[in-house]
Amino acid sequence: MNLRGGFEMLATAPDGVARIRELILSLAVQGKLVPQDPKDPKDEHAPAPQIRRAKPLAPIVAEEKPFDLPERWQFVRLGAVLEMVNGRAFKSSEWCSEGLPIVRIQNLNNPNAAFNYCNPQGVDQRHIISDGDLLISWSGTPGTSFGAFVWDRGAAALNQHIFKCIQAGSAYVKSFLRLAINSQLHVLISRAQGGVGLQHVTKGTLENLVLVLPPVAEQVRIVAKVDELMRLCDELETRGRLEGERHSQLTATLFEALTASESAHELGENWSRVAAHFDLLLDRPEAVDALERTILELAVRGLLLPVDDRNGTTTANSIAQVDRATDASLNVGSYEIPSSWSWIKFGEIMRDLRYGTSAKCDYEVKGVPVLRIPNLKNGRISTEDLKFGPLTTEEVARLALVPGDLLLVRSNGSATLVGSAALVGEESRDFAFAGYLMRVRLRKDVALPTYVLLALETEGVRAQIEGPIRTTSGVKNINSTEVSRLEFPLPPLNVQQRVVAHVDKLRLLCSNMREQLVACHAAQAYFAEALVDAVTSDVSFPTSADGLVAAA
Repeated sequence: MNLRGGFEMLATAPDGVARIRELILSLAVQGKLVPQDPKDPKDEHAPAPQIRRAKPLAPIVAEEKPFDLPERWQFVRLGAVLEMVNGRAFKSSEWCSEGLPIVRIQNLNNPNAAFNYCNPQGVDQRHIISDGDLLISWSGTPGTSFGAFVWDRGAAALNQHIFKCIQAGSAYVKSFLRLAINSQLHVLISRAQGGVGLQHVTKGTLENLVLVLPPVAEQVRIVAKVDELMRLCDELETRGRLEGERHSQLTATLFEALTASESAHELGENWSRVAAHFDLLLDRPEAVDALERTILELAVRGLLLPVDDRNGTTTANSIAQVDRATDASLNVGSYEIPSSWSWIKFGEIMRDLRYGTSAKCDYEVKGVPVLRIPNLKNGRISTEDLKFGPLTTEEVARLALVPGDLLLVRSNGSATLVGSAALVGEESRDFAFAGYLMRVRLRKDVALPTYVLLALETEGVRAQIEGPIRTTSGVKNINSTEVSRLEFPLPPLNVQQRVVAHVDKLRLLCSNMREQLVACHAAQAYFAEALVDAVTSDVSFPTSADGLVAAA
């Protein structure tokens, strides 16, 4: 295996830097991060001092030794070298606005987290910590709350769920002991108790945790190398965030230039810039999402089709022939469109708009199927998770759906869902719909439902939807009048068909591209995990991390 190439892939994989951190700790505690030095003092291989206990800890058996140790290393149980004192259960009534800081788990995980304070006179000395004290948090959310820390922010009082650790003798350098414990967090998490989310590790579990104990001089070298590599990981994460931000800025700028194109010639020039770096721009699913949004914008601007296909034939019944004298501004939009297209208001192409039923619905198959917001998925109707309502004969007739109807969300807790729409198909014929939806039945002589659905997804229309949204009791709302005022370009019917067909082909390509990227990233993540497993288990790999440094 090409180690450098492997680390390069690991660094760029999803969560790759986090896996590199795990790898560094794993190599460190196996003695593979720095070379052993035969010049280290000979007396450092002596057994660590043991804390006297009423009930001695069990001997370490072969099954608890996950790997072979370098010469002069040994395995020890954490409870043999540490005495652990739990923090105090402070009551909220003991909190003060100033005084001695109270250290909670969030103060360990986040240096910027605010402190609570207490009166130092009321705190027992065994709950006071100072710089250099080793702390272990043992309760909270696995993966974020558990861990060992060396305190470095001055005198403070220790809250419950955190142990202050007192070492017997000097077998461990505290900074190495911290990383040795943290290298075994996966073991602690596997033995945690409690419900989903909030769990805890018992003191007995911690005391029986098996750790490695190298010579002190080697501990110092390992800690120095780990610190160096962790700083490198910090740089990789920062670089990755910056690259992600720059990537988003670049794709946004280039795609905005596409939608701002005022002619086919300008669109071609702008597209050539995107095409020249297509593989670099579209290397992540969110970039493909941005491309798909751009496709929709180009479609309703008349720029997606070849020039000869943009101007279709008009008829006496087309929207262009409707008397528009009542509103002279309707043909004046925010951008230029082909000559045979018209700027229209949504209400002009509606034949009917109605709100749904307020009847209480349930899953019991009794009455009429009533579509709800969960049944509107990706622009289509899903008949899964149906509820039924006891509608009157009059309501059934008034609210019955037919293929080609559009259902729009008019009320929801999320503004991004308000105004989202779905096209009714044959599978939902004669269904009813809930009151927080509205049904739009279009004039078939001038508008294709598939084209209107496409137009409603564009950013220009979304801005018109979200602008007038009101919030009542935490719920976002838009009414039928505001929906009827939505403006967007409408081409002749035959051009609408071409636009929809072209967009469907391009969206299918986008969907396939997203699937391939997701599969590629999954494979990359799988490789990253396999690489970590290989490096940590294969003794034939180099015994230093120079490959990691060189790769990064």
